[in-house]
Amino acid sequence: MRLLFGDGCVLDAARRELRREGKTIPIEPQVFDLLFHLLSHRDRVVSRDEMLEAVWGGRIVSESTIASRIGAARRAIGDSGEAQRLIRTLARRGVRFVGEASEVAGEGAPDAFPSQGADISLSVRAAPALRQDVTFLSAADGVSLAIASAGEGPAVLVKTANWLNHLEHDWRSPVWFPLLNRLASGRRLVRYDGRGHGLSDREVADISLSAFVRDLETVVEGLGLERFALFGISQGGAVAIAYAAAHPERVSRIVLHCAFAQGRGRRGTEAERELARAFQALIRQGWGDEHSAFVRAFASVYFPAATPEQMRAWIELQRLTTSAETAVRIRTACDEIDVTELLGQVRAPTLVLHSRHDNLAPLDQGRRIAAGIPGARFVELESENHVILEGEPAWPRLLEEIERFLAPMQC
Repeated sequence: MRLLFGDGCVLDAARRELRREGKTIPIEPQVFDLLFHLLSHRDRVVSRDEMLEAVWGGRIVSESTIASRIGAARRAIGDSGEAQRLIRTLARRGVRFVGEASEVAGEGAPDAFPSQGADISLSVRAAPALRQDVTFLSAADGVSLAIASAGEGPAVLVKTANWLNHLEHDWRSPVWFPLLNRLASGRRLVRYDGRGHGLSDREVADISLSAFVRDLETVVEGLGLERFALFGISQGGAVAIAYAAAHPERVSRIVLHCAFAQGRGRRGTEAERELARAFQALIRQGWGDEHSAFVRAFASVYFPAATPEQMRAWIELQRLTTSAETAVRIRTACDEIDVTELLGQVRAPTLVLHSRHDNLAPLDQGRRIAAGIPGARFVELESENHVILEGEPAWPRLLEEIERFLAPMQC
């Protein structure tokens, strides 16, 4: 079903897409859910409690959070709190969609605004077939961590948080969903948003490797996981290494993808330190703005071979997951990571996958990890992307190597 309303707005429920005057409008998942609910019940006022149930699953959230989502929904469809042409707030009663709207059923239904073109490419994918359940736990220092579980099977795979995540956006993103969907097939996949980003607390005091490792410990203990495999991407690989060295009895296997043992500030060259400062400057300039030349330059370093859809989704992730200030804090903490002394303490079988032309974590870092972990297997992949993306030549090889390595977990 598609809902047509306002000045050329189309809300596509199946694709979870909002278009306005022919252009795809980036929209946060909770804002989409709120807008869809208001449109679906436009014949009446939607109360605050109903919004909490429909958008937040009954969880208690602050009034400022509700207000911010309503404001975001208005901005996305060209409305405002002053005008309230489409979304109207009724004091002490709730909110109602008051604009004219019509429904068009079916995937092939005609577009009410054909003059705007037929391009329906997405920055965020439609909801996947696998269901994910999101819960929350508190770390020792009180930071609330968001955790998602998807898939079923006897084996558990825990993906460590990396820079950066958003559990809901990633679950639909053309950058992350293809990989996450495969990882959750035939096994239970556990993910979490790290401190400072995603659905976890954004305002936190401690952002450091030790805090990242404690957060992983919180997730493992909170879910009662006894033995499991770890999947670490980028600095998430260092977190997996540190955890496995400290808890060898818990970790059955480790997969590391484009990971590094040393952050840029620890690699011993002024050139690396200069690059770290340059990246921080790019982050501060136009963070999450797809029209910013600085952000597009920064994104192209991560994914130089990404499709336009993948690039838009990754830039949108920046806007949704955290502020530029916190992104710089996390990036700075990652630059100071050094787990080289822990490599020899890892006892779990380890697979190290690395892109040959990775601009963020040089190939040498992957080799260093594989050489330092006893018995680790190293696979070099022909790619220039920091993370292998669906559609590039190295994608089938990546999946094949991961599945073959994790297969013994099913026994």
